[in-house]
Amino acid sequence: MTIRQPIVTVAGHVDHGKTTILDCVAGTCIAEKEPGLITQNISFMLIPSDMIQKKCQNLLDSFKIKLEVPGFLFIDTPGHAAFTNLRKRGGSLADLAILVIDINEGIMEQTRESIEILKASKVPFLVALNKLDKIPGWKKSGDSFKESLELQAQHTKQDFEKKLYKIIGDFVSLGFDADLFFRVSNFTKQLALVPCSGKIGEGTSELIVMLAGLAQRFLKKELELGKEAKGTILEVKKEKGMTEIEAVLYDGVLDKKDQLVVSTLSEPVVTKIRSLYQANPMKKGFFQVTQAIAASGLKICIPTEAAESVIPGMPFVGVKKEKELDKVKEELQSDIKKALEKDKEGFVVKAESLGSLEALVFLLRKHGYRIKKAEIGQITKQDITLAKVSYDKYPLDSVVIGFNVDSDLEDEKVKVISKSVIYHILEELEKWQKERELEIEREKLQGLNWPCKLFVMKNCCFRQSKPAIFGVRVEIGLLKPGTIVMNSENEEIAKVKGIQHETKSLEKAEARKEVAISLPGVTFGRQVRGGQILYSKIKEEEFKQLKENKKFLTQQEISLLQEIAEINRKAKPTWGI
Repeated sequence: MTIRQPIVTVAGHVDHGKTTILDCVAGTCIAEKEPGLITQNISFMLIPSDMIQKKCQNLLDSFKIKLEVPGFLFIDTPGHAAFTNLRKRGGSLADLAILVIDINEGIMEQTRESIEILKASKVPFLVALNKLDKIPGWKKSGDSFKESLELQAQHTKQDFEKKLYKIIGDFVSLGFDADLFFRVSNFTKQLALVPCSGKIGEGTSELIVMLAGLAQRFLKKELELGKEAKGTILEVKKEKGMTEIEAVLYDGVLDKKDQLVVSTLSEPVVTKIRSLYQANPMKKGFFQVTQAIAASGLKICIPTEAAESVIPGMPFVGVKKEKELDKVKEELQSDIKKALEKDKEGFVVKAESLGSLEALVFLLRKHGYRIKKAEIGQITKQDITLAKVSYDKYPLDSVVIGFNVDSDLEDEKVKVISKSVIYHILEELEKWQKERELEIEREKLQGLNWPCKLFVMKNCCFRQSKPAIFGVRVEIGLLKPGTIVMNSENEEIAKVKGIQHETKSLEKAEARKEVAISLPGVTFGRQVRGGQILYSKIKEEEFKQLKENKKFLTQQEISLLQEIAEINRKAKPTWGI
């Protein structure tokens, strides 16, 4: 039985040190070359088994681990992507993951998002508690982290333990039993925390050894090398006459003479491989090969005319026999359709790649949301129009969601949420839906006279009478045409005929809005004066209904309702009781 290298993805919050840890493991200095020290492109790093044994033999012996895997293929992703692009046919591209957390900052938003995706994908992972060197007084003092911890000054050890137990507590609240790696007795039930520093090298050997232990204990069957060459496209770079594809071969053996079948949103593309490159072990860059064995990072050159519909996140297969082409094409397209199954009603969802779209759709469905359209690409006017169709029958579905795509499109009947962090999308969506639900319930009460308090603006009379037209500011509540207004002495003034703002007629005016209103049968300066306060005149039955449904009123509207009741009780002490 031949086993391949496990694919390891490094995930976590932006700037928590993912690339720095990999650099330390490989003995390179990639991170220092990155603009702003944040990874801009996906990069591969293959660490062969002989390097692992050379670096970690003592630790392997102490944990009684006999190294069997041929090495590890690490994939470092931009922090904002939260590794959601890294998908394959049937699940996550990663066999294992390292979740990097700055021990000084703890679990952040993108950390939570990464955890959700790891749980959903059922990817075994361990946690690298990075930036030990930022703990005041920390010095690398032993051959292993455990020894080093014992040799720290007392105040440094106390500071470390305080931060450690805060993170352990946060993991408990997320449903994990987490502890330091050398205290973990059952890796199937406990989450291993490995304190480390990519800057000074503390704990990085322990990370590799823990990965080796996890891979050999739980993934041997999954790591068996298959016969079919399968991979996932991560990036597409189109040049004149030639397209470069950066990809991961996650199973099988790909030959340069194989036909490449790449899935698209319509029909799969079949093309020849012009040249094939494999990622260098232990450093950046590629070298030319005629054959690549999984798992490996690849650069594949194909004719540009064949790559027009090829996009990141799509799966590919290397086909050796012509008679297998139709079967492979059918299987690939079936996978895409299954990944993007739609509901009859629901949101419109757009994302930059298939992987990020799958992750977003999965998390939205997990939270109970329906999806009627899920596609790759920018948000368009057609998306807005499709979402607007839901407004009358399913107003909470009138939503367009974009992940890592830009949009400046707006519509008063459609909520557009476009962000680069899924956690932020879910947060804003939940907040908007709660507010919209309240609006819908409020609208059911709109047949009633709504509590409203108006300030008659000074020097703002446009017409004195027949009808009187003047400016008011809505202090509290909601003003609508047909609202009867009264003064503070409970004297009825008139019914509002119309409301205007900047020459446009309005169906309603909310709190803090300045508008012009028209009152027939009123002379400005007699019944109404500048600086005066007016109130909506509410019938006693309406008052009782509003009081019973006060959960749909703001706190200010509830206080105003009481103020209106007190005005009415000057004439009738039992009014509204």
